[in-house]
Amino acid sequence: MTVTACQAADKVPEEVGAVRWGRDMNEALRLSASSGRPIFALFQEVPGCAGCKQFGREVLSHPGLVAAVHEHFIPVLIHNNAGGKDAAALQRFGEPAWNFQVVRFLDAKGADLIPRRDRVWETGPLAQRMAEALKAAGKPVPEAVQDLVAGRSDEAKLAAFAMDCFWTGEMKLGQIDGVLTTEAGFIQGQEVTLVRYDPGLISLPRLVADAARVECAHAIFLPEADLAALEPGRLKAGRLAGYTAAPVSDQKKQLQGTAAARLNLTPEQATKVNAWVRVDAAKAMNYLTPEQRAALR
Repeated sequence: MTVTACQAADKVPEEVGAVRWGRDMNEALRLSASSGRPIFALFQEVPGCAGCKQFGREVLSHPGLVAAVHEHFIPVLIHNNAGGKDAAALQRFGEPAWNFQVVRFLDAKGADLIPRRDRVWETGPLAQRMAEALKAAGKPVPEAVQDLVAGRSDEAKLAAFAMDCFWTGEMKLGQIDGVLTTEAGFIQGQEVTLVRYDPGLISLPRLVADAARVECAHAIFLPEADLAALEPGRLKAGRLAGYTAAPVSDQKKQLQGTAAARLNLTPEQATKVNAWVRVDAAKAMNYLTPEQRAALR
């Protein structure tokens, strides 16, 4: 895609994140028709409000989301507070000027693949709409996009596993499928690894069994509502209360000192890379985007 004024500027506006945006809707439609990729159209206020900037910093700069946009969509940016081609695009799509950011998914004729929806301002829900748009376009939903949806699931739950060394806990528990993030911490003076997991991918009893299989945990701390989910006789150490995170120097210890530590990793990426980088470097690299892998060369 042609380098845009937005890309060529000395400083990319914070509101638009790290995506390489096109700035011509007609060109985006042409590229969509020739490539078969749907259009990821951002209608954004630039310069914008604090919420617009946060959306750019946190969502549109998420490495996994940015990589998925570049690989599977034609991204185009429309300023909703400008004239010229931007104003014409607003009129064409019925978008209000000076509005909050809205992402629409279009086919090569400019029709919405899925219904327009505003106030989608978080990574997981936006990734879910990306998946829906790809399905509507007859495209497969790549694993990277599925991971984004799962990694930000509102259904994710917490459990803490006590062990002799939370550095080992983060590594071994992070290797379990369905574990989204890990964190080293303390409960009642005991070293624990706080696990955030997706119950749609792994049940609590299975998570407990997998933790026992890797000889990682000797006590389990759970939110009160989840205590009953364990089978009778399972070792329980009470509620997940009084938890405090360990210092930054104790977090993701396996990752420290590696080349990947220099990258801007999401919490989910950091968990998985930390889990594998010392035992299977090739597998650890699978959790990085192509751009991140290129930065390590």
